[in-house]
Amino acid sequence: MKDKLDKAVIVQEALKELPSSTRRLFLKRTLTLGGLSLLTGCTVTDEDSAERMLMKISRFNDNVQAWLFDPNKLAPTYPESMITKPFPFNAYYDIDKVPEVNGEEFKLEVSGLVADKHSWPLAELYQLPQTDQVTRHICVEGWSAIGKWGGVTFATFLKRIGADLTAKYVGFKCADDYYTSIDMPTALHAQTLLTFTYGGKTLPPEYGYPMKLRMPTKLGYKNPKHIVAIFVTNTYPGGYWEDKGYNWFGGV
Repeated sequence: MKDKLDKAVIVQEALKELPSSTRRLFLKRTLTLGGLSLLTGCTVTDEDSAERMLMKISRFNDNVQAWLFDPNKLAPTYPESMITKPFPFNAYYDIDKVPEVNGEEFKLEVSGLVADKHSWPLAELYQLPQTDQVTRHICVEGWSAIGKWGGVTFATFLKRIGADLTAKYVGFKCADDYYTSIDMPTALHAQTLLTFTYGGKTLPPEYGYPMKLRMPTKLGYKNPKHIVAIFVTNTYPGGYWEDKGYNWFGGV
């Protein structure tokens, strides 16, 4: 068993250095099926089984990252003099496609394993205790930027709605077609913020209005913008990029 795990780690460490699309080509075209089977101890007979093997390795890596994650360890913070100006816009679409959300009509939907399922208008969310942090956003594409985000600690919000803090996952749906999910220990981390401001001002549309989940312990694609719904669950929810082959845990 240990030998198989060691082989899986070798493959995963090599593959995670490549973009998602390249990883698939590497598995499907570069490695022989026999060689892949030898490395992982799995039987790979076609492209579909290569995909399944990749997902198994990715889930193995998720489990390792979750085991290594220290919920009490804080990410670095920075002085405001180090803030990146301008903070870069980043999405899977152009800036002219940023969703327009009517803040006056907006209500955050809450569902799943929570006691209080009422929908939250922005005015009510803004009444929650606020804090801010200057942290680094790290993108899977290889760049990073420092910004100042303000909002309510997500742990405070989860406790306020009576979330089951022993549940496995918290999921997010967004005003565009983006969606993602995180583990509960990360959700409860002291630096995980449900943010409403950037640079001391209302969160601009290009940065995620009406709200963005900011997690300096996660890669950028795990930080959802334009959040319209939050749910707590024990059923694996996946994510927009994760379902396309990205690592689910997404820790930095």
